[in-house]
Amino acid sequence: MTNDEILACFKNSDALLEGHFLLRSGLHSRRFFQCAMLLQHPKTAERICAELASKLADLACESVISPAMGGIVVGHEVGRALGKRHIFAEKEDGRLVLRRGFEIAPEERFLVVEDVVTRGGRVQETIDIVRGCGGIVAGVGVLVDRSETTPDFGCPFYSLLKLEVETFDAEHIPADLVGVPASKPGSK
Repeated sequence: MTNDEILACFKNSDALLEGHFLLRSGLHSRRFFQCAMLLQHPKTAERICAELASKLADLACESVISPAMGGIVVGHEVGRALGKRHIFAEKEDGRLVLRRGFEIAPEERFLVVEDVVTRGGRVQETIDIVRGCGGIVAGVGVLVDRSETTPDFGCPFYSLLKLEVETFDAEHIPADLVGVPASKPGSK
């Protein structure tokens, strides 16, 4: 798939929103990726995530891990495309942890997979979980990289779509957005 075809999938499924948004990172933006709108369609999710999996296929790993919520479908579909086990980390007391009996074996090699990265905080938390359990992070893959500078996670990083999306801290919101209430359509 070309970048234009991938972007069209996001637009056609109303996964790319325009307005004034408060991101999980605390930044404000005129654009928001609500990947759940795209991923709610199983055939589309399978196709898009298989494209991401093809970028990760050369990285030796035994398993895929993703942060909940946004990364669960992406991680599952990437795991399926690669024929690998998928587990996820979820919030407990405000931080990501492994639950539900999921385990990471020493030296087990993982791909960390997420839907969207802006600053990479959730990806880094997931990486820290893997490494804290003695696992190895072989690489990171995301559907959309909307970061201003590509994050350095200390391993190979791949994105299906790289978009320049302006973000603003609370003290520097542009005049045209100041009077527009910010919505937070993503997970809290």
